[in-house]
Amino acid sequence: MHGFEGYVIALACIFGINLLPAFGPPTWSVLVFFRLNSDLAAVPLVLGGALAAAGGRLALAVASRRLRGRFSPERLASLEAAKDVLTGDRRKAAGGLALFALSPVPSAQLFVAAGLLNVRLIPLTAAFFTGRLVSYSLYVGGASLAKDSFGDTLTGAFTSPYGIALQLAMLAGVVVLVRVDWVKVLARFERRRSARRSPPPAPGRFQG
Repeated sequence: MHGFEGYVIALACIFGINLLPAFGPPTWSVLVFFRLNSDLAAVPLVLGGALAAAGGRLALAVASRRLRGRFSPERLASLEAAKDVLTGDRRKAAGGLALFALSPVPSAQLFVAAGLLNVRLIPLTAAFFTGRLVSYSLYVGGASLAKDSFGDTLTGAFTSPYGIALQLAMLAGVVVLVRVDWVKVLARFERRRSARRSPPPAPGRFQG
């Protein structure tokens, strides 16, 4: 596999994998596979791979956003409340960008949640692209060192009990995001916080 056709096949595979909402192989492992089994140059492979991965995740988030049209007004209000908590100020928004750029957890469910919450997708995708550009460079750059053991690494990356458990936990998190009534949960939390902050009533004076 070589030349333009090789890059097209590699990037199409990466784009397709990043459309999966769960249980897809890690993109870095696919990049390393193509690097070790073809004469594709590392720099365009990494750059194109990061772009294809970001494009796939963006498409996944947009598809998830379209599901909002099937939700009831109460469900949409609940998601809006959760969105305000997670992205309500600049500090939280910056934390969200860092999560998409640097998080070691599976990114598919993060993009599904972002689509369901109707947050701005372009900044998140840009952060994802930047973070993956760095991590993919490290993986592909060290591919020759791991060549002998790569088969076990590729298999273990998405079939290990830990990897499966993490994927299931992330999927459960998406279900909780949609199913929980966040308006009621947050209102209850606010009432409890206000009660803790309220001073105790002053003792009544003794009337003789």
